[in-house]
Amino acid sequence: MPNLLAIDLGNTNLTIGFFRSKTLTEQWRLSTDHKRMGDEYGVQIIALLKNKGINPDQIDGVILSSVVPILTERLVKACEIYIGHTPVQISADLKLNIKVGYDDPYAVGADRIADAVAAKALFGSPSIVIDFGTATTFNAIDKNDVYLGGAILPGIGLAAESLFEKAAKLSSVELEQPPNVIGQNTRHAIQSGLINGYVALVEGMVDRFRNEIGKDAPVIATGGHAFRFEGLTDKIDQVDTWLTLNGMRIIWEMNR
Repeated sequence: MPNLLAIDLGNTNLTIGFFRSKTLTEQWRLSTDHKRMGDEYGVQIIALLKNKGINPDQIDGVILSSVVPILTERLVKACEIYIGHTPVQISADLKLNIKVGYDDPYAVGADRIADAVAAKALFGSPSIVIDFGTATTFNAIDKNDVYLGGAILPGIGLAAESLFEKAAKLSSVELEQPPNVIGQNTRHAIQSGLINGYVALVEGMVDRFRNEIGKDAPVIATGGHAFRFEGLTDKIDQVDTWLTLNGMRIIWEMNR
């Protein structure tokens, strides 16, 4: 069975997964660096693989999801030179298990397409995906397997950074659940506003999405901040940290 390297390039993180057949056996999450050149990415990826005993010759294909245009071509060249494969780049042009019903299908982020493909394959339709990344995105797949679109807002990390930057008297705090919703000191008040505020946002948006696509639509959370909300609300049915990578694998298999 083929071995696949999946590369998910986001605005904050570069996530890499190695699949042996259909099993994600290795994964790495790095910081996205806009100054890094293609050769630097290539050398780093090779080092990560070799550290796990993986030779580039073992890789049968590469798939790339990128929402950072300035770095896309650098990563493509790095994969061609250092791994020996031109990546399949995710877009609405590829064969998918969903139909992209966005007004402009080519405006949908590659990661959102991968999330929707994985949700359809693993959880059925209709379904809702919440991706807690640099942005928090809500994505809806209806009962006819159509990706309808969704909602985009600043991610919790971005919101926290903006708060601390713009409010001179507020200091940075850990993004974790405070003892009570009503914070009795500034640290706990900020934590409650960020964590519980986003929980309330999630609950309200899920209700509104379900009103439009179906009351029983399961909700899957993914992305780098998804773990922060696990167990804090019954509106999230499943936390799947590697949903995007699995969606990329499914897309690659459909387009081999």
